[in-house]
Amino acid sequence: QEQLVESGGGSAQAGGSLRLSCAGSGYTYIFDCMGWFRQAPGKEREGVVVIYLGGSPYYADSVKGRFTISQDNAENTVSLQMNSLKPEDTAMYYCAAAAPCPVDWYSPRAYNTWGQGTQVTVSS
Repeated sequence: QEQLVESGGGSAQAGGSLRLSCAGSGYTYIFDCMGWFRQAPGKEREGVVVIYLGGSPYYADSVKGRFTISQDNAENTVSLQMNSLKPEDTAMYYCAAAAPCPVDWYSPRAYNTWGQGTQVTVSS
């Protein structure tokens, strides 16, 4: 069964850190890009960061300098280190993947492979 499985997340105080991981299983091909989106209650899903295989990541302005995405050794696996968390980072975080990579990396509509989501809650 093909699936993206997220882990990590949880609760943190403002200024704290959390780490998310996403692992793809059951796929017979390697994704060209993987990344994270988030959706807060009452808001649209938005792009947080995407990394291209063997290439550079693209970050949303709101998380630049605070979040870091990395490609792990295993295929179709990425992690997201979130530092200096703010209450406005509170959302459901979703892993997304694509092959080939979309031009508009930040658009949820450009992806058709998603994880189930993991909650991140940051308190002030």
